[in-house]
Amino acid sequence: MTSVKEQEAIKKLMVFLQEWDNARRVARNHILDNFIRSNNGKTEPELELEFSQGASLFLARLAAWLRLTYMHSTCISKLLKSIGVFLSAASGRRYVIEFLELGGVLMLLEILGLNHLKEEDKKEAVKLLQLIADAGRKYKELICESYGVQSLAKLLATSSSAEVQDEVQILLDSLGRGNPKYQNQVYSGLLAVLPCGSPHGQQLALQTLRSMQVSGGFAPLPIGSQRVALHAAAPQPALVPQDVLGEAPPAVVTPLLAVLGSAHPAVHYEAVQLLLTLVSRRAPPALLPGLVALLTAPGTEPRAEDPALCPTEQTPAHIQQAAAAKAVGILAKESAEVAEELIQLKVVHGLMVAVGNLDYPLSQRNASISLEYFVRTYPFVEECVRKAVGHTLFQLFKDCPETWYTKIDRVQAEELASNLVDSPEDMA
Repeated sequence: MTSVKEQEAIKKLMVFLQEWDNARRVARNHILDNFIRSNNGKTEPELELEFSQGASLFLARLAAWLRLTYMHSTCISKLLKSIGVFLSAASGRRYVIEFLELGGVLMLLEILGLNHLKEEDKKEAVKLLQLIADAGRKYKELICESYGVQSLAKLLATSSSAEVQDEVQILLDSLGRGNPKYQNQVYSGLLAVLPCGSPHGQQLALQTLRSMQVSGGFAPLPIGSQRVALHAAAPQPALVPQDVLGEAPPAVVTPLLAVLGSAHPAVHYEAVQLLLTLVSRRAPPALLPGLVALLTAPGTEPRAEDPALCPTEQTPAHIQQAAAAKAVGILAKESAEVAEELIQLKVVHGLMVAVGNLDYPLSQRNASISLEYFVRTYPFVEECVRKAVGHTLFQLFKDCPETWYTKIDRVQAEELASNLVDSPEDMA
């Protein structure tokens, strides 16, 4: 038999629920404001005490109203924050389960794809998904099974809000850890973001890829597999033997090298950091050859016209060339083994071609600085370069590699662009 105090508490709860049920949109807004202000940060026992052991009844009403209104943009942000009070409550795993049983994950993922909703609404939805993912591995798997990676990758690539993109990165990073069944899918989804038009999205995707690579907790994508398409069904997870965990997937090469064509320094920095990480952890065989090939890729050849008469155009091929010239120098300084492999891949020839590109001074400068390291470190490279450019030009190079390119005229540039310094005879 309940005490008088308990009866009063239950009566108070019933009055509150009845008030909610009868309230219209404006009144419900006020109720949500008061609820968030009074209960944010409370634990599960404290919420149950506040609601006379009936907090789940209010959570169910919040979920039901969300289901009815999220398509029409009615108080979505406040509603999601109110649900977050329950999902973030310490010892409140039961609330997470109850919300999931009401279809919570699917509702949140649908919110992410609605163009008419505000970015603030989507940010709150991502935060709720973070809380669900933090509840454990099976909850991460549920998000992935619901095509969550595809939705999140698309949002990261297309959102106009840096705050939303930051929250998405936190969630993708969480889904990429302690979730072996779907880590390949997360990695693939991040690769799908790299060709997008959002520099901040590219930067965050590169950061998360490197984080996953460092953790070594993912299996490489099967050879020939493609990244997750932003507008297609997500791939099914594949089980891979444990002895290949941590090996970089071949699918990373093309999008990573392509992102070097970005005009944004922050993207370049993250791309180079990922390159360093991949090279230190069994890089795909095509990575270093592809990087060296950017030094002489089509579109980087200097024009025959006088550059003083033709304004320099900053093309993606030129930007890639400059970024590759800088990257090979960084990689070589990090590892003598990598430096020797780059030499075998004719990197010296590629760097000299880049130095001769009068159409893009940044390529010339970056290539000069990287070439100076190879010349200083390997005597046989120094001798080959000396023979290729002649004593006078070589001495200018030795005196100041950073400004060497400013001393090169059109004829010398053409000689550099056509050098054969890495021919088999020279290496012999």
